[in-house]
Amino acid sequence: MSVTILDESNFEQEILQADKTCLVDFFATWCGPCKMMAPVIDEIASENPDVKVAKLDVDEADEIAEQYGVMSIPTLIIFKNGEAVKTFVGVQSKEDILAALK
Repeated sequence: MSVTILDESNFEQEILQADKTCLVDFFATWCGPCKMMAPVIDEIASENPDVKVAKLDVDEADEIAEQYGVMSIPTLIIFKNGEAVKTFVGVQSKEDILAALK
């Protein structure tokens, strides 16, 4: 699957109402560590069709980022049944992310 691009207009429908586990990458275009995570996020999306993988630009959707306590980027949040269940802050290994998605 491809990575879904989120904003304030589609976050609720795409993530909170999703019928599968979601991984949301809170990022910014100017963030070096976020750019390092991008290939890992793309790999997870393509290799795990049972997980919805999405990206949210914190500069474009700062209210959502604030709602979920995103203070540093990249921040990855796993959602299940519309609830945030796991948060990673900073660059993470693909293995750690996949383990948390199980």
